[in-house]
Order: sequence, then C-alpha cells, then structure tokens
Amino acid sequence: MNIKLIVCALSALLFCSLAQAENTIKISEQLFGNLGVTLGKLETVTQIPLLTAPAKVVVPPAQEFVVSASQAGLITKLNAAIGDKVKKGAVLAELNSSDLLSMQRLYLKALSELQLSAVFYQRDKKLLQEGVIADRRWQETQAQHEALLSEANEHKQLLQIAGMTDGEIAQLGKTRRLSSQLSLHAPITGVIMERMAVAGERIGSLAPVYRLANLDELWLEINIPQERLAGLKIGDQVQIENTDITATVNLLGQNVNAESQTVLARAVINSKQSTVRAGQRINIQITQASDLPIFKVPNAAIAQNEGKSFIFVRDKTGFLVTPVSVIGKQGEESIISGELSANQDIAIQGAVALKANWLGLGSAE
Repeated sequence: MNIKLIVCALSALLFCSLAQAENTIKISEQLFGNLGVTLGKLETVTQIPLLTAPAKVVVPPAQEFVVSASQAGLITKLNAAIGDKVKKGAVLAELNSSDLLSMQRLYLKALSELQLSAVFYQRDKKLLQEGVIADRRWQETQAQHEALLSEANEHKQLLQIAGMTDGEIAQLGKTRRLSSQLSLHAPITGVIMERMAVAGERIGSLAPVYRLANLDELWLEINIPQERLAGLKIGDQVQIENTDITATVNLLGQNVNAESQTVLARAVINSKQSTVRAGQRINIQITQASDLPIFKVPNAAIAQNEGKSFIFVRDKTGFLVTPVSVIGKQGEESIISGELSANQDIAIQGAVALKANWLGLGSAE
C-alpha cells in the first residue's frame, strides 16, 4: 500500500478524534465526585427577560373618587379615618348647612303647589270628558301642571346634588320637617386614602373632605429608557422583584419625558394583591414570550471561553461541552438557547473544574 495514503488516512482519523475530544470531557465515576460537580436538569421556560426598571403602584383614575361637600356648612362629625374600608352608601361625614334649609323649603313649596295643581288637573280632565269645559281651558290646566311638575323635579334634583338620598327626600315630603343636617355618603365600596377636613371646621361649597379608592385593580407606571422601548410590545409580562406578583403591559407611552428621557409604560397587575400598596415604588423586570426553545440555568453552570458561553451536558463517558447563547438574566439564573433538549442533565456546580479539565489545565485521571 502507498505509504503516503496510509499517512493521510491516519492523519484524518487523528484529526477527527482530536476534534471530538475537544468537545468531550471524559471522567471516571471514581473521580466524578472529587471535582465537586453537581448535576441538575435543564428547565424549559417561555419568557425572555428584557430589562429591569423602577415602577410606581397607582390606582386607576376610574376607581378613585373625591367626596366633597356640595353645600357650605359646619362639619359636626367624621366617621372614617385613613385606611378604613367603607361600603357604598356609608355615611362618611355629617355637617350643618343653612343653605340646605333653604333648598328644602323651596322643594316643599314646589311640592305643595304641585299637589294642588294635581287636584285641578284631575277635575278639569273629568270636566273635559263630560264636555263641560272648552279644550283651551284644559290645555292651560295641563300646561300649568306640567310646569309645576318640572319645578318640583328640579328642586328634588338639587337636593340630590346637595347629598340627600331618595329616602331622605321622601321622608322630608312626608313629615314636612326641615333639617340642616347633611350627610356625605361613600360613592363606592373602597378604602379611605386621604382625609382633607377636620370636625368643627367650616367649609365652603364643593370643598373636598375625603379621597377614597377601589383597590381591587392596581396599575404599575414604569419608566422605560427611550432607547429600550423598541424591544417592548403590548402584552409583555412584568414580574415584581422579590414577589410572585405579575402584571401585563397594556400601554406604551407616545411621548418622552424631556428631563429623564424615559417613556411611561403601564401594566395591569393580574390579580388582587395585598402585598403591594398604592403609591409604593418598586423594581420590576419585563419579560417577553419566546417562540424558540429556551432554558433556565444557574449562572454558575455557564463557562466562558474566548468570548463564548458553554455548558457541560452529561453523557455516558463524562460531559459534552455545548455552546449556548445567553439571552437574558434573572438574578442568579440565566436564560439560554442552543442545541439542547429539556430535562438533560447538566453540571450546575463545578463548571470551573470542568472548564480547566477541558482546556487541559487539569486532569480527570
């Protein structure tokens, strides 16, 4: 046989063996434990961490209300304190208002005139049917009655605006007793967020007394550096730091803050939570769903060599050195992609010793 052909064949076999050896670390069972290697499973995940940012917990505007005095008066009693949970319709405060007396008097006067008009209205209606009165007189009676009905409704609505309930107005019409006491009622079931008046204080019309909110839904307002905005989209997930609370991005702002060069993003917390508070400032991480298989591994499982990242996958003879791409980090863990499959055994500790052995700085024998 030609000696040159033999040499070439041997060289090719040697090159293939070396190339395979470069990606394989052979370790005997006896020395496996001596390297301090700990095995773990590759964990499949679906979210890629994009960035961390500060955020503020806020109440949706539609769920926040200010209870104010519709009439000027003297506050005689406050029934709720900051942090109290109140039900819709609960009396939050009581005050005395002279203006309320005038409004009640005008309402009772309009009610009396309407009741008298109703008598004439029914009488003329019957006379018209009997042909006793002319049609013109019936039209005048009807117009006057409708005008008085509108006036009574107007004064009733003014009392409602002033803070009287339908039950209180009905009681006023029944008893004809004027009262200067005005009650301020909770417009929703919620929590008292702020008290803006004190008992014994004389306040003007529309002066705020309480601020309350429904805390069943909370938002996160997130300041995103404008250069990072391009990678975000509606529907991205938000993880609140050091909790299991998540939120979903539902708004990406259209303007940049001139001072901070950040864009406001908003996320809705996915469920009612008692561990976050309105006004609280927190740190969050935004993640995005991945269409490709990705995995979560401890940072200690990743070895670096010549600017590239590798993990060590367990095989029958030792470990297979597998290149990976690090696409995100979450604290002490990294999100990676590569030619991997779920539940493969990898070295999650001892990667430094395996790297030394791989590069010829140590020995497995």
